Amino acid sequence: MLLSREKILSILSNVKDPVSGKDLVTANLIKSLNIKSNKITFLIEIDPNKEEHYREVQSLAQTAIKRLSDNLVVKVFLTAHSNKEESKQKEKVPNLKIGRHPETQTKKIKPLGVKRIIAIGSGKGGVGKSTLTANIAVALSKRGLKVGLLDADIYGPSQPQIMGVYGKPKIGGPNGKSILPLHGYGITLMSMGFLVGVDEAVVWRGPMLMGALQQFMGQVEWGELDILLIDLPPGTGDVQLTLAQKCELDGAIIVSTPQDVALLDAKKAMQMFYKLNVPILGMVENMSTHICRNCGHEEHLFGNGGVQTEANKARLDFLGEIPLDIKVREASDLGKPLVFVDFNCPQSSAFVQIADKLSKKLNLANISVGTSTTTRSI
Repeated sequence: MLLSREKILSILSNVKDPVSGKDLVTANLIKSLNIKSNKITFLIEIDPNKEEHYREVQSLAQTAIKRLSDNLVVKVFLTAHSNKEESKQKEKVPNLKIGRHPETQTKKIKPLGVKRIIAIGSGKGGVGKSTLTANIAVALSKRGLKVGLLDADIYGPSQPQIMGVYGKPKIGGPNGKSILPLHGYGITLMSMGFLVGVDEAVVWRGPMLMGALQQFMGQVEWGELDILLIDLPPGTGDVQLTLAQKCELDGAIIVSTPQDVALLDAKKAMQMFYKLNVPILGMVENMSTHICRNCGHEEHLFGNGGVQTEANKARLDFLGEIPLDIKVREASDLGKPLVFVDFNCPQSSAFVQIADKLSKKLNLANISVGTSTTTRSI
């Protein structure tokens, strides 16, 4: 059955425009109606600032047309209307689309005003690297340092959830062409999670990923920072290679749980940094032990001392160990890093000690005992 344009428009005239109160046809919102055999496509032209009001309308319009025949394929798209004045305004906005192909570089990127850049990697996923990075960042900030955090896990960004920060970065800066990062708990933040929906997958090939990292390092207005921590994704692939080759990294930290399976991947990550001439500042053991909160019994669920043993073999500093504790998990799920919630609790002290060691190792500060006394030596 070949449907006429008039029939389709008649059906759509029963769907209401939530903004004007008119039907979609009378409001002149139906555009590019195309009827081909059993396939029907059309656009609903909307105000981009009111997109959320039209998602249900999009579904209603599609369902109404499909009722005409069981074998119809109906595709409905939302599109933003524009006029000449809007077009002129758009011309003034710089192209900051994330995920374009990388640009040619003559030298490595180091954001203006950022003193130290440290990558935190694991080789293996699920070892708590992102939680560690967030809590170390907050601990350094509480010591009086200016801290930035880049979530470099493009495919699976988790820092927005852990840090409890959501929103869209804006365009600005001195030249009006920079990406303005977000802030939370005293930390300057940038993540792919700020640019896509919570349930939206990033399906990119390597060049687009490399371009995004180049933008995050070179186009974000990081400002004056004592240290920028980069939360790496698992593995030894495009992200790690791009950052090491395109950016000035001052060092890397390896995070692992103590069992042999995790240490296999941790050693691969170590070898990667060696090959890329990135100094390894030390290793951290996460989920090192678990203490039952009912009876106080201590149990090493993933083995005992594996990371420290590996650090000794590789002649690397062992920066510390983090227990497996429900408080850490609960705080992260709530978007409130535990070090911020309770700086002085035993669970937080492990993160704070690692942050203090890192600060001293990089000569960022001479830190006294306490939460706020910091003598700057940069």
